[in-house]
Amino acid sequence: MNSLDWAVLIGYFGVMVAIGVWSHKRVDNVSDFFTAGGKMPWWLSGISHHMSGYSAVMFTGYAGIAYTYGVTSFITWSFPIALGIAIGSKLFAPRINRLRSRLHVASPLEYLKNRYDLPTQQALAWSGMLLKIVDVGAKWAAIATLLSVFTGVSLNQGILITGAITAVYCTIGGLWADALTELGQFVIQLLAGLSMFIAVVVKLNEKNIGFLGAWDEPALHGHEKPLVGPYSTVFLLAFLFIKLFEYNGGMLNQAQRYMATGTAHQAERSARLSAILWLVWPVVLFFPMWMSPLLVRAQKPDGSDSYALMTEQLLPHGLLGLVIVGFFSHTMAMCSSDANAIAAVFTRDLAPVLSARARGWGERSGLIAARVTTVVFLGLSMAVATQVNSPAFKDIITVVIKWVAGLMGPIAIPMMLGLLRAFRRSGPTAALTSWAAGLLAFWLVNYPISWNVDGGVPLQYQVSVPLAVSLVLYVLIGYLKPEDTPERLAVIEKVNTDSDGTAVPAPAKAGDGVVGAP
Repeated sequence: MNSLDWAVLIGYFGVMVAIGVWSHKRVDNVSDFFTAGGKMPWWLSGISHHMSGYSAVMFTGYAGIAYTYGVTSFITWSFPIALGIAIGSKLFAPRINRLRSRLHVASPLEYLKNRYDLPTQQALAWSGMLLKIVDVGAKWAAIATLLSVFTGVSLNQGILITGAITAVYCTIGGLWADALTELGQFVIQLLAGLSMFIAVVVKLNEKNIGFLGAWDEPALHGHEKPLVGPYSTVFLLAFLFIKLFEYNGGMLNQAQRYMATGTAHQAERSARLSAILWLVWPVVLFFPMWMSPLLVRAQKPDGSDSYALMTEQLLPHGLLGLVIVGFFSHTMAMCSSDANAIAAVFTRDLAPVLSARARGWGERSGLIAARVTTVVFLGLSMAVATQVNSPAFKDIITVVIKWVAGLMGPIAIPMMLGLLRAFRRSGPTAALTSWAAGLLAFWLVNYPISWNVDGGVPLQYQVSVPLAVSLVLYVLIGYLKPEDTPERLAVIEKVNTDSDGTAVPAPAKAGDGVVGAP
């Protein structure tokens, strides 16, 4: 990087902070901070939903998969995400929006207290928050890895820089700041992605390698196959189910985008836009990664540095800075949205149970608590990021694929399926049992069983078994021990039917008795 690249990077950080300061004026209460007061346009919600699903892991971990295996990086990642969101646009997006518009909650998990009971809500909230700390820690480590390639700063310095800048804008501006910065980040990503795409095509032409003929090159032998290596059909199907729950609200931050729109129909349109973007745009981003074996030789065994090395070789200064900004934009978009979601969970779901004082928070004190919680969450995730490459976590892609994908299912299934009439018989017994058994299955498959299997348990089973165990138990216990009380059925009906047009009251204060009570 030279002075021009640094100017682009510093300018980007400055714009992000400015957006946060401007968004601060639009945040008057907890509802504004966590759900934009339900006033976000559907198209902004859709772009924000799309961008909040990216991180620099794509340019490190998935770049390594693309370098090693080729197009399976798209088939087993962005394609199932696009398909999952498309299904969720009808199945989940409208219902999640009604959590805010009809039940008047500010956290995606707030409704669980009445859908199941308080212990179920607390179990899902605490486990979801802890998983998010690990997940976001992996994202910080990914962007710090890229920063070290370009600038030579240490991993910990990179984590501190990116985390501090993100903390400033998302803490003062809430979800509005997240969404508006993600819109700017989308534009940056568009310019950076197209620049890299064109640079790779030009370089291939200089080597007399055609756009399509590249796949015949020896270095790309087998890279055109959709499913190779550990990424099998079982893995793809498991990943589709995982992403169906995760990217429609199971990991909380995407649920907020649906809640932020004005109506259930707008939430559906938001999800459809995000699904289209996930289907089309990653192809442009992945193409340079698929071609990377023809242009660079990765220094790391997993190929995770291949994309960074390629940008250094192919792009002139200025454009190099733009692509580096693109790396930051992905990670900061996801991490800031996660921080906002976890702050909502803590201040609305956990703090009122832990403290009588929290149950009496007014608008001002609740907003201060939300901002403090956001900073604390970011600090904890940054601390975890410094340990991502330790023996406990192994590496970035292991954390993201195995830990997050494997643990997300048991947490998300009671939350997401609890919205649907078809699962109305499943109550707190089904929810807690499926959650606990899924976590236990994750530990057994990934550790004791894997230690005693030659070569370890295959990746597809590491991520699919916990989800399958939770899903089967949730449905089975619901039929064997139905707990569909009138109060729980009333909650389900509210999220499955549109409002009758009467005025919607202001969100209830954290800790109020019955969620959605008149």
